Amino acid sequence: MTASTTARECVPVRYTYRLRVSSTACTGLEAEWARCRWIWNECLARSKKAYSDGEECGPARLDRMLTDARRAMGWLREGSSVVQQQLIRDFAKSRAKALGDIKSGLPVRQRAGMPRFKKKREARPSVNYTRCGFRLKDGRLHLAGGIVVRPVWSRELPGAPSSVRVYRDAVGHWFCSFVVAATAVGELPATGRVIGIDWGVKEIATTTSDAHDLPHPQHGRTAAQKLARYQRMMARRKPAKGQPASKGYRTAKRQTAKLYRKVAAQRQDTARKWAKRVVTDHDALAVEDFKPRFLAKSTMARTAADAAIGATKQALLEQARKHGRALYLVDPKHTTMDCAACGARAKHRLPLSERTYTCTACGTVSPRDKNSARVMLVRAGLAPG
Repeated sequence: MTASTTARECVPVRYTYRLRVSSTACTGLEAEWARCRWIWNECLARSKKAYSDGEECGPARLDRMLTDARRAMGWLREGSSVVQQQLIRDFAKSRAKALGDIKSGLPVRQRAGMPRFKKKREARPSVNYTRCGFRLKDGRLHLAGGIVVRPVWSRELPGAPSSVRVYRDAVGHWFCSFVVAATAVGELPATGRVIGIDWGVKEIATTTSDAHDLPHPQHGRTAAQKLARYQRMMARRKPAKGQPASKGYRTAKRQTAKLYRKVAAQRQDTARKWAKRVVTDHDALAVEDFKPRFLAKSTMARTAADAAIGATKQALLEQARKHGRALYLVDPKHTTMDCAACGARAKHRLPLSERTYTCTACGTVSPRDKNSARVMLVRAGLAPG
């Protein structure tokens, strides 16, 4: 089965920027988050009680709870009602999705997780503002409640944002993420070339063009030694249950988070640069619709995780949509067994150790992954006649 996507539709896109936050703004955001965290935990507690009693606890009931709580508690009224109402909508949506997945009988690994209590020392601040809760003026972001922060404008927003999420990462840096309805930024000139892409572990992407193959960069393996040192530091300084963490433990934890963030940024940068090059040089892309989840249970789990196949595939989809290229998602079944030259199928599945494909019908001999990449083109109807 083949699916095709193009970049004609208008879709919501996130634009994330680093924030410069003053001490006053930081205090305001943390206070806003403390109120939101209390509301989230209260919603969860009431929903669990209603579920055990066989009652329904929908958004309307939670809205009434918020209204009563704001009347009774002055410290809750000090916060923005826009943020608190949006939090209730987010909670109701996540809970409804989790309950729907359970009732539909989906396997556990495919279900959305039920909402959990947000602990003060573990949950990181994250606050959502709808359009009426923020505005942009003179390069600054003005949030409801009189909080003003300065984004680092690394690029321009393509349009007026409909919402913004302000959050703090594990390292302690603040970010804002705007949601903007965006279309294709402009179609690239036609090249008359097509490409088939097969995903793998030794090479992240093997294509029908040798110049566009993506070797495994091994960013995680490069950082493994330093990461192990920081994790040993955390293990030695791990506090007892119920005890506050020491300064050494917090320092080691922050260094670990910084290293994880660096590796993630390297993987994302590699994926985006490769995806942009592929999209620029080809009019149509036949991509294996590969889901690498099963690799997490194999002997290649660490190497596959370091390859970040899912993130690379997502970057390719985004670039194709952004620049108006035709993209076809190809069903991966039997792609390693079919011959790209004559279409014959092998009688037995090839073991992973066998890296050369030999067709018993026409005698064609080619590298296994290159043959699979050509099969993508054939199944998408892009192979030259």
